[in-house]
Amino acid sequence: MKFEFEEFETIEDVLIYLVSVAPYMKQILPISSYKGYVFSMVPITPLSGETLLMIYTKGNLEHGMYEFDISVKKHKLVNVMERADKNYFIVITPKRDTIADVALSQISSTQ
Repeated sequence: MKFEFEEFETIEDVLIYLVSVAPYMKQILPISSYKGYVFSMVPITPLSGETLLMIYTKGNLEHGMYEFDISVKKHKLVNVMERADKNYFIVITPKRDTIADVALSQISSTQ
């Protein structure tokens, strides 16, 4: 498996990127908070899954659902999806993620 990386300054920048590449009408997107990074992995080669693009920034988000308002670049933890004009992210915090571990080790080795 190969990894490509796109690093952002803030969590909001990562969320903006993910909203912009999400399929039309996709309101709920998964994102990971793991080992001091907030990220999502997007297959660059969808059929084979051989190359993944890791969109990331340093930081942490609490496990749960976040509402994101792209017009003001703000996110907040919520209990339910309330608005069709907002995007929502489900933040998962895995105990162990071997794919992320490999990608994170590559990031660490290049810094």
